[in-house]
Amino acid sequence: MKLQCTDLVKTYGYLNAVDHVDLTLEQGKIYGLIGRNGAGKTTLLSLLTAQNPATSGEVELDGQRVWENRSALDHLCFSRELNISPETGLGNIKVKEYLRIASVYYPHWDAGMAQRLVALFRLPVKKKLQKLSKGMLSMVTIVVALASKAEFTFLDEPVAGLDVVARDQFYKLLLEEYSATGRTFVISTHIIEEAADVLEEVIILREGKLLMVENVQDLLDSARYVSGRAEEVDAAVTGLEIHHAESMGRSKGVAVLLRQGQAIDESRDVTVQPMSLQKVFVALCGEEEKA
Repeated sequence: MKLQCTDLVKTYGYLNAVDHVDLTLEQGKIYGLIGRNGAGKTTLLSLLTAQNPATSGEVELDGQRVWENRSALDHLCFSRELNISPETGLGNIKVKEYLRIASVYYPHWDAGMAQRLVALFRLPVKKKLQKLSKGMLSMVTIVVALASKAEFTFLDEPVAGLDVVARDQFYKLLLEEYSATGRTFVISTHIIEEAADVLEEVIILREGKLLMVENVQDLLDSARYVSGRAEEVDAAVTGLEIHHAESMGRSKGVAVLLRQGQAIDESRDVTVQPMSLQKVFVALCGEEEKA
C-alpha cells in the first residue's frame, strides 16, 4: 500500500502554500516532515488526508482518489493540534466525548489501546478540552493517532507542550506500535534532534516546495561541516555541493553534501565534522550569507 500525491498545489490568494509537490509515502516507514514556519507542512498533511481540498493535483491511495472516498479515508488518520477557540466549538467537548467521536470516525479504532493510553497519560476524561493544558491537549491527539490504527497516520507537532519525560515516552510508544504493526507514521515537528533517532526518512519542505526526501542515515553519512581558513576551505570543497557558508574574518565554515564518489580534500588544512539532522536542516533552509 502506498499514498501518492502528484503535482499537488494549494493556493491561498497569490500564495502557493503547497507548490507542485510530488511525493510517495510507502507503507511501513516512519517519516519526519520538517520545514520552517510557513513552509506548508500542515497544509500538505491536510491535503494528503483530504481534510482540505487541493487547488490542483491528485492524492491517491493505491490508485484510488482520496478526496470524498470513504474506502480510502478509512486507512488515513491526521491527528493535528486541537484548535479550541470559541469559533470551533471544540472547547466545550469533554475528553471522553472527543475520544468517543474519534472511535466512530476511525473504523479500526482500538478501544483497549485508547483506555491504556488515557491511564498512562493520566488524562482527566471528564474535563472539557478548554480546561486542559497544552501538553494534555497534545496527549489527546497522540491517543487518537495511535488508537486509530490507521495504516497511514500523520501527527502534526505531537510533542508540543510536552515535557522531556513525556516526549521520550511518546517516542517509545511510537516505536512499539510501529514494530508491532508496521504502520506508516509521518511526524511533523520542530524538535528535530529528539525525533531524529526514530525517523527512517526525512521530508524537507521549503516555501511550499519539496526540497528533498532522503533516508536519514544516508543523508547524515553524506553531510559534513568543513571549517578553517577561507582559502583552505574553498580548496577542500571545490566542485562539491555547498550550503550555508559562514565567514568570520579569515575563517570560513561550509556545509557539504557529498554525492557518490565525491570526497573532501582532507590534505588541506581544514577541520571536517559530521552533522546532525538539525544542523543539516539549518544548512539547507537557513538564510544564506550575503556575498
